Amino acid sequence: MERGPHDRGGWPTSEPIDRTEHELEDWELLTDALVGALGRAGVVNVDELRRGIESMPPDEYERARYYERWLYSAETILTEKGLLEPGELDARL
Repeated sequence: MERGPHDRGGWPTSEPIDRTEHELEDWELLTDALVGALGRAGVVNVDELRRGIESMPPDEYERARYYERWLYSAETILTEKGLLEPGELDARL
C-alpha cells in the first residue's frame, strides 16, 4: 500500500525539525477561527477536516503550509456538502 504524503511516521531523514515559535499571520488566525466556528456549528468535525487534508494531491500537500491545508480541507468539505459551489471562493477572491 502506498503511503500518503501526510503519513510521515518512520520516514528516514537527516533534516532537523524546525521547532521555532512564530507569530501567526492574520489569515492563519482567521482560518483557525473559521474552522473552529464551523466545528461549533456542527458543519465540520475534526475527522472530516483530517480526511480533507489527507485527500490533497501530494504535490499540493508538500507545498502547502499548515493552515493552507486547513483551508483546502474546509473548502473541499463545504463544497461536498453543497454549502459552496465549486470554484466559488476563487471567483470571490
